[in-house]
Amino acid sequence: MIGLWDTTGSEVVKALAAERRSAGGVASGMALTLIVVVDEKRVREAEAAATIAAAAHPCRLLVVVRTDVERDRNRLDAEIVVGGRLGPCEAVVMRMYGRLALHAESVVMPLLVPDVPVVTWWHGEPPHEIATDYLGVVADRRITDAAQATDPIEALRQRARDYAPGDTDLAWTRITPWRTLVAGAFDTTEARVTAARVVAPPTDPTAALMCGWLGSRLGISPRWERAGDFPRMREVQLSCANGDELTLTREDSVATFRRTGQADRQLPLVRRPLGDELAEELRRLDADQVYAEALGAMAEVSGLDQRPGQRVHVWKDPATAERAEAGVTAHAGTSATP
Repeated sequence: MIGLWDTTGSEVVKALAAERRSAGGVASGMALTLIVVVDEKRVREAEAAATIAAAAHPCRLLVVVRTDVERDRNRLDAEIVVGGRLGPCEAVVMRMYGRLALHAESVVMPLLVPDVPVVTWWHGEPPHEIATDYLGVVADRRITDAAQATDPIEALRQRARDYAPGDTDLAWTRITPWRTLVAGAFDTTEARVTAARVVAPPTDPTAALMCGWLGSRLGISPRWERAGDFPRMREVQLSCANGDELTLTREDSVATFRRTGQADRQLPLVRRPLGDELAEELRRLDADQVYAEALGAMAEVSGLDQRPGQRVHVWKDPATAERAEAGVTAHAGTSATP
């Protein structure tokens, strides 16, 4: 491990090259570059998840921690780890202070592995519009997590409004086991589904995407019922044209599958670690059309998969926005003075 304090981007590039030579050139088998944008308080959590993902997808891991953009003096601290505590990857953890944090790409771009895809993951609140973050614009795939937003359902709607092919969300990844079990129920029947019911908390983004997926796949409007005190999606029920009902109910890490005229079955439905969810998303680097259809159905926005796959960077300075809001507030206060 190499620690560089109050350094520059060029020094980070040189130190990474030196550490690679010392470690024997780990980058020869790199499948992608993974950029992680995270707050300081969640760096260790993001590193733990990336370590699990890197075991399945050897990558160069670039962790960007933006701190105190209002600081007068710019500063860059970096930690370089090659084939060490973060698994079979090359990792650079960069803490950026001051205005440098608004231009993270100036440090990140020279560190990208040549000729491999780039994935950006926001472990925290993503930008309102991804085009305002160059680290999202440069990526082939962009991973967000609506569950971390103050209003997860509105966050998903915003992801639909701002969608471009290549976007995905970990709320979608979390319903992969549910979708697998529900789809598997139709291996032995061709009955048409006429209605669906999802039981979940009203703020559960996984339930919102489940409703969107069922609606886009089956051409119906699923009913969303409150799950009482259950903290996450509890049940999915489908009604068929032949009178059969299929119900999948979760209790802890086990799901009970009920079907009219058949005995109940117990199926595994384990909540996976964050690293496994991230690893699943790294398996595909093309646009996820099924996710686009589910997100569009959920948010009532059509044609998501027909949008351009590339974004144009839009510069946004949060300090300028704050000053503008302060000016409007001051002007309103002055106008109200008799």
